[in-house]
Amino acid sequence: MSPDSAPGRLTIDLAALADNWRALAGLAAPGRCAAVVKADAYGIGLDRAAPALWAAGARTFFVAHLGEGLFARRLLPPEAEIYLLNGLEAGADPADYREHRLKPAIGSLEELARWSAFAARAGSPAPCALHLDTGMSRLGFSSLEALGAAMETHGALCGAGLLMSHFVSSEIPDDPLNALQIARFAAARAAFPHLSASLANSSGIFLPERPIYDLARPGYALYGGNPTPGRPNPMRPVVTLTVAVQQTRWIEAGATCGYNAQWTARRRTRLATLSAGYADGLPRGAGATDSRPGAEVAFAGRRCPLVGRVSMDLTIADVTDLPEDAVTAGSRAELFGAAVELDDFAARSGTIGYQALTSLGGRYRRDYAQGK
Repeated sequence: MSPDSAPGRLTIDLAALADNWRALAGLAAPGRCAAVVKADAYGIGLDRAAPALWAAGARTFFVAHLGEGLFARRLLPPEAEIYLLNGLEAGADPADYREHRLKPAIGSLEELARWSAFAARAGSPAPCALHLDTGMSRLGFSSLEALGAAMETHGALCGAGLLMSHFVSSEIPDDPLNALQIARFAAARAAFPHLSASLANSSGIFLPERPIYDLARPGYALYGGNPTPGRPNPMRPVVTLTVAVQQTRWIEAGATCGYNAQWTARRRTRLATLSAGYADGLPRGAGATDSRPGAEVAFAGRRCPLVGRVSMDLTIADVTDLPEDAVTAGSRAELFGAAVELDDFAARSGTIGYQALTSLGGRYRRDYAQGK
C-alpha cells in the first residue's frame, strides 16, 4: 500500500459514483440499470465501488473474468446478480461459476456445449447470458443463425436468462453502425422473446433510438467519463488526481527538457517537476513536444501545459505564466478532476479516458470521500 506521504493522490468521490448510477438508472427506466465494475471498477477500487453502487440501488453487476467475479461475490450480498462479460473461460471449471452464483456471457458453440454438459451432469439448468456479436467481431456468437443452431443442440439446460450484445460506436450518435446493430439485436430479441435483453452501454443510453431494452449496463459514465463526447458531460466527476511538485527551475530560451530533447523553450521558462510518471499510469505522450501540444494540468484552478516526454517517475509542467509563489516545492497539480476534465486530459495525452482511469498506478494514495 502507498504511504500516506505519497506524492500522487487520488480522491475518489463515492457519493458522485452513486449519483451517477442513479442518474443513469433514471434515464434507463422503465428498464433496469446494471453497473459495470470490471478492471477494479475502472481503477477506483472494486472493494469500495461495488458496495457503494449496491447501496445506491444497483442489483446487477458486470465484470470481465472469473477472478473479478469471485472477488465481486465476496463484496456483494448473495442476491446480487454478477455476469462475466468474457464468458466461460477456456480451461475454467463451470462448477466454480455455479458455486459462486456467477453467470458467464456464453458466446460460442464450444462454451455453450461445455456449459450445458455441466448442467446436465448437475441435473439442473446453470444460469448464464447469451452473447450475440452484432458487429464488434470480438466475442459472441457470430450470427443469429449460429446462436439459433447452438441453442437447438445445447440449449435445453443452459439456463439462459439474458441476451446481450455490445455497441461498436455508440459514442458517435450518427454512426450508421448503431442502426445496423440495433436492427440485428431486435431480430435476435424477436427470436428469443423469453430472454431479457441488454444492449446499451454508457453512450448507448443516450442514443436517440433509446436501445435500453430490459437492462442497461453503463461502465465509463459511472466513473465520471463523458458518455456524450462533443457535448457537456452529464456525469459528476468521481476521480481527482493530484501530484506534488518536487522541484522548480528556470531554463533559458533554447534549452530543452525531457528524454530525447523533444520540447524546446521558446522563452525564459519556469518548469515544475511533478512526482509521478508513466510507472504511475500517466501516458508517456502527455507532454507537449516541439511538433504538437500536450495535456494541461491545473494549480489552484489555473491551467498550464505539460512539456517534454513523461518519465517513469516524473513529469514536467511549464508554469511560467503563474506567479512564482503559486507553484513551489510541495504545491499540488491537478491532472484531472474539477478543473481538468478526465476526457480532456486523456485526449490531449493521445489516449482515452478509459485508459487513463484503468492505468492508475498502485503508488498513489487513495482517499475515499462521501461528498455531498
